[in-house]
Amino acid sequence: MENISLIGFMGTGKSSVGKLLASRLGFSFTDLDAEIEIKCNMTIPEIFDRYGEEYFREREKEILKDVVSRKNTVIATGGGAVKDAENLSLLKKSGFVIALTASAEVIYERTVREGERPLLDNATETERKQRIVDMLEERKKFYEQADYTIDTGELSPMQVADDIAKFVKVRRS
Repeated sequence: MENISLIGFMGTGKSSVGKLLASRLGFSFTDLDAEIEIKCNMTIPEIFDRYGEEYFREREKEILKDVVSRKNTVIATGGGAVKDAENLSLLKKSGFVIALTASAEVIYERTVREGERPLLDNATETERKQRIVDMLEERKKFYEQADYTIDTGELSPMQVADDIAKFVKVRRS
């Protein structure tokens, strides 16, 4: 059996949907950002503050290589993991890649708390909203390479997990 990798912008529900989907399918669940925090022994914001985004992306790639070698795993990636072509290729080779999307407005509402989103923190409301729009546009071409895309804006995490489970069932049969 293959893995199922969830890609998409921060705040689209990758972690919450991933846990539900894994439970429903009898898979294990791995949150790539959580794995990075464990291996680096610091939070993502601390990694960004201390070493910068490039260092973070290097750790992300090396840990992803280990994660995709697992089987029957739902993998929730960080929002920018697919900006690296090798990362996207690794995910595609390991199974289905599912993109979770939402509008910039929905993402803003879901990510409004500071201290958890290094690429959005320390910005005014207007700057934060513009960063979301800009980053969504920059990453769109990567997210479009998914095997399946679902807009999570109006759906509960359970509805999204159910939809993905149906897609996987059809594609496997």
